[in-house]
Amino acid sequence: MSSTITIRRIDPRDKAWPRRQANQCNVSMEQLVRGSIREGRERTEKRPQPSEVFTRHFGSEHGVELTRIAGMDIDP
Repeated sequence: MSSTITIRRIDPRDKAWPRRQANQCNVSMEQLVRGSIREGRERTEKRPQPSEVFTRHFGSEHGVELTRIAGMDIDP
């Protein structure tokens, strides 16, 4: 499956940075953008479990004690 995205009326100043990055990496701007999209997709696919987020923000370091609830898989 292939798709093409065409973006029109982009300010040349907004294209300058990706163009420089692509030139430094010796790739086309299209390859650079595709790589960025792929990396973003991979990052969002690896979302943490809600219990991991809760532990990170409200764990014992922040004054909240997490206890195990019967039937729930939450590890402090």
